[in-house]
Amino acid sequence: MRTTSKQKSLLCLFLVLSLLLCALPGCGLSSGADKTAQKQEELRPDYSRYLSAVEDEPDTVDFQCTSIHYTVATNVFNRLVEMENDATGSISILPSLAESWEISDDGCRYTFHLRDHIRFSNGSPLSSSDVLYTLTRLLTHPESCNRDIAEPIVGAGRLERGETDVLEGFEILSDLDFVITLERPFSAFLACLSMPGASILDEETTRAAGDRFGHDPACTIGTGSFLIEAFEPGKGMLLKANPDCWMGAPRYEGVRLLYLTDAEEVKQLFENGELDVLDLDELGNLAEYFIRGDIYQDRLLKVPRIGITYIALNQSVEPLNDVRVRKALQLALDRSVLLDAVYSGRGEIENGIFPRGLYGYNPELPAIPYSPDEAASLLAEAGYPDGFTLTISIKNSSTQWEMTLTRLIASMWERVGVHAEIDVLEESRFMSLRKSGSLACYSASWMADYDDPDNFIYTFFGSRENARFRSLCYPREEIMAQVREARSITDPAARLLAYHELERIIVQEDAAWIPLFSRMRYYVVSQRVEGVRATWNGSVKNVYCEVSIKETP
Repeated sequence: MRTTSKQKSLLCLFLVLSLLLCALPGCGLSSGADKTAQKQEELRPDYSRYLSAVEDEPDTVDFQCTSIHYTVATNVFNRLVEMENDATGSISILPSLAESWEISDDGCRYTFHLRDHIRFSNGSPLSSSDVLYTLTRLLTHPESCNRDIAEPIVGAGRLERGETDVLEGFEILSDLDFVITLERPFSAFLACLSMPGASILDEETTRAAGDRFGHDPACTIGTGSFLIEAFEPGKGMLLKANPDCWMGAPRYEGVRLLYLTDAEEVKQLFENGELDVLDLDELGNLAEYFIRGDIYQDRLLKVPRIGITYIALNQSVEPLNDVRVRKALQLALDRSVLLDAVYSGRGEIENGIFPRGLYGYNPELPAIPYSPDEAASLLAEAGYPDGFTLTISIKNSSTQWEMTLTRLIASMWERVGVHAEIDVLEESRFMSLRKSGSLACYSASWMADYDDPDNFIYTFFGSRENARFRSLCYPREEIMAQVREARSITDPAARLLAYHELERIIVQEDAAWIPLFSRMRYYVVSQRVEGVRATWNGSVKNVYCEVSIKETP
């Protein structure tokens, strides 16, 4: 059989990863070309016992410093608690590293009890000091973007500002017991601790690693189902099963993750039997072959995702600092056409911040209409009768669907005089500009990390820092203060009422961003795997440990 260039690329990836494995301690090679080649063949992993999938290449695998790339966090690490579907199908907070906890009557004092005999993959025992170190690093790491998880704790602000090196609200009672005290009640605190960014670190190893954490497999140590075996930027990553995991070893030897963006190549690999779990978001229009065809219907998973696709508008950029302009951009989009054209209508139009399926979703929000005439009138009223030029940024790693969506958005805005220029950026450049608050406009999707409206409204509009981190640069301090205040409301009904009013102001009055739609997510799996299931929020990638590879006869 003739080898194609794409097959050669894949073979090169396997060779690179094999060489990385050979370079690990204990894998030294003998001298001489023949002996080297022979040794490489001996050390080549048996990929037939590896689960294989395509993954977006992360800008970082330090999960405290990313809000989108969580594969390492969810497979190599664990958290104190997990948010999962319970036996009844309801979303619940379940014990994980913490086997139990008590909450004081005032809702401010949480006493946790760690499971006994849990060890990190390097053999180090899990203790309360590891949890304290994790939260301290979360608040003090200069690149951390998940500080809001720990910010409710007493003394978090002083630690964050460098006024102290001690987290006042964390009290160690014993190696396995500790107390976290909050400044004020926060109903979603336990849910926050289930976020990937709250994954627990081994203090000794991580502290010694410094900047090598997340880059060097030897010092990226967790308690989870897998170990990082090797990774190569631009190529892929290997996760090896952790045979000593406290939850039990996975039912296969590891996971092979490939950083591929060519939809034709990915489709071909799956059809060749070289991929086991395929997220059809990777394929763009080629996904229709799997979704509508007859061949894969028995292996097609349809999962409602608790998330929203939206357009971010930077209010520090002229003329986006004018609410009439932002409202015009909302009105100029026929969101139903966008959903139909790009995703064949597989989703629901959203009109706020909280997507359907999320606790706190408000079905009573008024619909944002499609009205290009009103949009043009608002632009003229704002002083832009001939429109203006706006840059829409997009990552070069975006899927075909995302690229198509961006082009259609630009064309709809062009009809009302807004000359939208699409700027395709390297992912690292895109993330750097977004984090600094420098992108004028972009489209993205946010998937729930925990089942609470706080995960959406506080993440984007809870503080000046949060709004800048996502290039929204929302200026209304009084509204952001109310978002923070809503976290402390202990009455559930009153809390949701406050969130619904804030959502209405931010989206419907201020037009601070443009909600588009929530979507169904589709996966197709190979014939040799079973047990593939979705997490509560609609992801399949984050539960690799639940999958098993069928034994061949």
